[in-house]
Amino acid sequence: MRLVFLGPPGVGKGTQAEGLARELQIPHISTGAILRDALGRGTATGLAAKKLMDAGDLVPDAVVVDLVEDRFAEQDAASGWLLDGYPRNLDQGAALDGLLSSLNLTLDHVVFFECDSAELVRRLGGRRVCRKCGSTFHIEFAPPPQSGDCSEGGECEIHQRSDDAEDAILKRLDVYHSETGPLVDHFRSQGRLVVVDGSQSIDQVGVQLRAALERSS
Repeated sequence: MRLVFLGPPGVGKGTQAEGLARELQIPHISTGAILRDALGRGTATGLAAKKLMDAGDLVPDAVVVDLVEDRFAEQDAASGWLLDGYPRNLDQGAALDGLLSSLNLTLDHVVFFECDSAELVRRLGGRRVCRKCGSTFHIEFAPPPQSGDCSEGGECEIHQRSDDAEDAILKRLDVYHSETGPLVDHFRSQGRLVVVDGSQSIDQVGVQLRAALERSS
């Protein structure tokens, strides 16, 4: 099975991707992970990306799609894969369509995890970080320690990062929706889109995801 997972930050698509990929015995592929791997192994594409990054430039879509192509060519991806968080916009969607066509591969489903902004702000805005040890907590799901449990000794110095403030989160979500909204419509027009309610609990989302894929198969 060949799948793409789309969804806004904080919706939990990465967690679902890990579980489903393990269950289907296919690789869970994220562009961040394959970029780090290519850099670590010193591949030609990885070195090209490193040169751009060292110059302070963004890695262009053409290089990203080359990284994806290299990853698809690995043995563990022969029977399928789950692409997480890519493509992010229409240009990347067109690049992926072109890559799959050139490889004579078809995309089975694109899963879109939808969730309203208020819930995403609640999830993302609850993150807290220790200034001393760097540990990450969540005020609801994984509360910070009440007393001296910092790995650096003494008590954790808990703070909220500036990008976790509500205004910053809403700006990120606005950018996401403006870029990904047309992409979702693109995949919907192809008849590949599967929509899952990402506002539910992790277990509930997992159940709905599997049921939706089974119905669409």
